Amino acid sequence: MKNRTKKILKRILLIIFIILIFIVSVIAFANWKIPHDSKDYVHNSVDSIPVQKAALVLGTAKNIGNRPNMYFVYRIQAAKELYEAGKVQAFVVSGDNSRKDYNEAEDMRQALIEAGVPDSIIHPDYAGLRTLDSVVRMSEIFGQKSFIIVSQEFHNERAVFLAQYYGLEAYGYNAKDLSLNRSSYRTKVRELFARVKVFVDIATGKGPKYLGDKIEI
Repeated sequence: MKNRTKKILKRILLIIFIILIFIVSVIAFANWKIPHDSKDYVHNSVDSIPVQKAALVLGTAKNIGNRPNMYFVYRIQAAKELYEAGKVQAFVVSGDNSRKDYNEAEDMRQALIEAGVPDSIIHPDYAGLRTLDSVVRMSEIFGQKSFIIVSQEFHNERAVFLAQYYGLEAYGYNAKDLSLNRSSYRTKVRELFARVKVFVDIATGKGPKYLGDKIEI
């Protein structure tokens, strides 16, 4: 009886070990593949990025508690840099607006206006619930097959990779990132799994939750 119990336990441990190895391998592959395939399209310098008609600014919360969210602040700064350098003629600000009291796209629009970007060239996308949604809607709703994406480098890599999968030509312009702290550490950890989710979405044919009427830029 004891020997049988030991055998069962060994099999269970072996199965757990195999599952863990598989999970680690998948995470490692996703976090190698995405930056590898997008590296030539992600830029730190505004001078090196090609001129495009429009830029997609990916959404995030304006504030974290009572403090400004610096991911948000730096994305707005980066968008302003593109505008002042004459790299784009229009912006799509795409974010979550799933609650009445939470509107990333409108927050970004107001922040860009305050930064000196004309309201007439800013187009809110209120259905950018996820990065995938924002990227696909840039083509399907706003008619842009080639565009710049504005976010932090780790986010741009994933967004550009998704754009490439959907046959789009996207260039990432990297906003300033945050130094490693409690908040940014959680974001970086989430990104490890978000990159795995990219391949799950591709495998399952996941698309945007909402599409809708086309908007001309």
